[in-house]
Amino acid sequence: MSEQTPNHEFDTQDHQPAHSNVERDSSVLEETIDEFDPKANNGEHETIKNDVDLQAFEARIAELEGEVKQAKEHTARANAEAYNAQKRMEQEADKSKKFALQKFAKELLEVVDNLERAIDSADGEDAVTEGVRLTHKALLNVLSKNGIDVVDPKGETFNADLHEAVGIDPNAEANVVGTVLQKGYSLNGRLLRPALVQVGQ
Repeated sequence: MSEQTPNHEFDTQDHQPAHSNVERDSSVLEETIDEFDPKANNGEHETIKNDVDLQAFEARIAELEGEVKQAKEHTARANAEAYNAQKRMEQEADKSKKFALQKFAKELLEVVDNLERAIDSADGEDAVTEGVRLTHKALLNVLSKNGIDVVDPKGETFNADLHEAVGIDPNAEANVVGTVLQKGYSLNGRLLRPALVQVGQ
């Protein structure tokens, strides 16, 4: 039997040389490294990143400016509402202060009326009558200091806002108050009681 010699020849179609495969793999590796290397195309990547950062920054600025504008508007409205509320409270307090004595003043008017009737019915100028006059004058002064004024329209043109006509005075001119039956009074410009009068036709 003859010894067979191994055939070391290889088919060039089925087996490529080892150095050819190494070169191909090396080329693919270099392309892959270039693709994922952060230093590769660094300038282009930085430009895109800067553009994105700038847009985000500008958007944030616009958002903050909007919030500041809304805050200013809210503050302005709050200040205006607070100012108006304060003015209303001051007006109400002033009004309450002015007219707090209204009920008390009306009751005092009856005292004034009685003093005037006593003076009108007095027979002479004795000490009692003089005392009543002085009391009446002092009371009117106190009322005046507290904003209560007399409405005595004798000889004036009739005013329905201040006077109440209860009869005709034949001796008075047309639409003129001839006789005052009862004086009226006002409190800080507001009518407490109208004057009862007779008016000419």
